[in-house]
Amino acid sequence: MTILIVEDNAEMLRTICELTVDLVDGIFECADGSEAFAIYSEELPDWVLMDIEMKIVDGISATRQIISAFPAARIAIVTGYDDDDLREIAFAAGASEYIVKENLLEVRRLLAN
Repeated sequence: MTILIVEDNAEMLRTICELTVDLVDGIFECADGSEAFAIYSEELPDWVLMDIEMKIVDGISATRQIISAFPAARIAIVTGYDDDDLREIAFAAGASEYIVKENLLEVRRLLAN
């Protein structure tokens, strides 16, 4: 299994990598939603772990872009925002999961299934 982590916080990116490295065969990384589509298109990872708030292109927009071209893509929003409205927007954009960073171990559960 391969994953793409889209996260602009270097410390959080490192934490997610450490948390998942034993569950996956490969990890692709980028720091903004503006890069996510190109990497997804080239690598076709099994899962995308997508932050919401990023500088150039946010995670919701990047999710829409990937899902538009690859409807079967599996994208988990991994965010610090535990917000019902954002959760609805994320699912409407095509996200499969919504994980709050304070419950980061949920990422392991997701990838282990």
